Amino acid sequence: MYKYYCLNPISDVGLEKLTEEYVPAGTMEKADAVLVRSANLHDTEFSKNLKVIARAGAGVNNIPLERCAEEGIIVFNTPGANANGVKELVIAGMFLASRDIIGGINWVQENEEDGNIAKDAEKAKKAFAGCELEGKKLGVIGLGAIGVLVANAATNLGMDVYGYDPYVSVDSAWRLSRSIHHAKTVDELYQGCDYITIHVPAMEQTKGMIDKDAIGLMKKGVVVLNFARDVLVDEEAMVDALLSGHVKHYVSDFPTPVTAGVKGAIVIPHLGASTEESEDNCARMAVKQLRDYLENGNIKNSVNYPNCDMGVKGDNTRILLLHRNVPNMIGQFTKILAKDNMNIADLTNKSKGKYAYTMIDLDSPVSDSVADELSQVKEVLRVRVIR
Repeated sequence: MYKYYCLNPISDVGLEKLTEEYVPAGTMEKADAVLVRSANLHDTEFSKNLKVIARAGAGVNNIPLERCAEEGIIVFNTPGANANGVKELVIAGMFLASRDIIGGINWVQENEEDGNIAKDAEKAKKAFAGCELEGKKLGVIGLGAIGVLVANAATNLGMDVYGYDPYVSVDSAWRLSRSIHHAKTVDELYQGCDYITIHVPAMEQTKGMIDKDAIGLMKKGVVVLNFARDVLVDEEAMVDALLSGHVKHYVSDFPTPVTAGVKGAIVIPHLGASTEESEDNCARMAVKQLRDYLENGNIKNSVNYPNCDMGVKGDNTRILLLHRNVPNMIGQFTKILAKDNMNIADLTNKSKGKYAYTMIDLDSPVSDSVADELSQVKEVLRVRVIR
């Protein structure tokens, strides 16, 4: 029996995927698994019961990943589950930046009592004229789940699309339209594109990547779209560029005191993944990953431990060892098991940076004393046994 706890409302579509083996925990301290969306966990103390945190969404800046890794807690996210919802809002953002739809709607509301509004609109509309997207150059920085969808959709709108991602995955490359141009450097996008949209994770090397120097390389009148993370853009530099007219529009899904109300800034209240479909998809994916880890020990889409899969656990006993990525760990594990005459049926070991994960299937049951001995090995952070 597993206990779970929801820190935020999680779609019932996902929770319905939990079997009768899963019951709600009265408090987080009693939970084996936590499901979360936006709740901040940085100041939260985790109990020794907690084995997994499943984030129903892509961003994990609300979770202390390093501390979770040190405590042997797997953290999952759900990349791609909300990709279509974000893609559609990015395309909407490009339309809003190209045609002054917002200004036109505001004019109608301001003149709602005008009896000649239809006639007057014909005179007023020239103030809201814009341009079409077809034939314009779009630069897409980051070709992950969302970036690929945006690039393909823009191609279908007749835009000339350039993509930049030095780490593009094979899966993303397969899904990318053949008509999309490959930019060898990000500067190539900055210098040549009319629209630039960024879709990379927030990491030390990407924070503030669109800064004064990057903006200086861009065309006058460029439109910059940010539906990834606010910290990717130096907002002070962006506001300066908006006020000078160098950047026509900055479309952001992240309201901040710096950009809110600035002329040329189109700021949306973080609606990227706020669709019923996205929330359902994220919940389903989070629950699926959570169950596969608790029931089989398999890891997919972890952000603090390596992905590792040995399939559905059969009749064998499965030992799961979360440990630091240092030499001779496997040798120590097998020595302990051999001493107790335990035969290894299968073994898999994967690493990710400072941490590693070892899965071992045994032909015989594992006693608590053996599990305790494994947990005493230096650099081991947690031992789980699935019987």
